[in-house]
Amino acid sequence: MEDDAGQDDACAVVAGNVEKDGEVVGFAFGSRISYYRGLGVSMVEPFEIRVDGADPIPADQLRFGLGDRSWTFEELAVDGDSRWELLDTAVITALVPGGLASGEHDLEVTEPLRISYLPFPSRTTFRRTVTIP
Repeated sequence: MEDDAGQDDACAVVAGNVEKDGEVVGFAFGSRISYYRGLGVSMVEPFEIRVDGADPIPADQLRFGLGDRSWTFEELAVDGDSRWELLDTAVITALVPGGLASGEHDLEVTEPLRISYLPFPSRTTFRRTVTIP
């Protein structure tokens, strides 16, 4: 997927459908942190994900992955040991039966982060066109 804003911002770097036991159970994309340094994963709030202008996908249908680990956003909130570092690409999986149809889709992602010295969550929104083969 093309990132028209460069690699320095939060960016979707991969996208595709996810299969389990031969069935498409959702779709996934990569995202980098939109902060100038890494944070503990407990500081990551549930993402707001819209595809083609539809309503946001419910947070309980989303998973956040780093390396070989995957969490629900509820699980992230209580993990005091793991970190999302600046150059790590997180894999966000949306458990939407059937995934995305082949073709181009408008992916809009809002990434809320709790920053210790800010009295409100930092919210960065990015939008990309993704192509599913």
